[in-house]
Amino acid sequence: MIDGLNMNDLLEKAKEMQETMNKKKQEAASKTIDVSVGGGMISLSMNGNLELLSLKIDPEVVDKDDVDTLEDLVRAAVNEGIRQAKELGSTGLSDLLGDMKLPDFGNFGK
Repeated sequence: MIDGLNMNDLLEKAKEMQETMNKKKQEAASKTIDVSVGGGMISLSMNGNLELLSLKIDPEVVDKDDVDTLEDLVRAAVNEGIRQAKELGSTGLSDLLGDMKLPDFGNFGK
């Protein structure tokens, strides 16, 4: 024991945290985010683990003389999907950290 710190308790807390994090990751994988940009010209679905599940491109936006617009729309859709998926994940993580009751480390490391 170091300054009131029980290593067994600390290891148990770490194990609980790992199990909870794995559960949160599985929950995030089951949640889906749907994003649409360009008035519906590009739409995608992504899960909470940042995996792209589907991508739909309206044929009207495909113009061989204007590839830049298509690239911009795809980039915007993917970035928005990632932003929303990260938001899902951060909510779960903050819930996890808020629920944790970590031991008082006292003067550990001083």
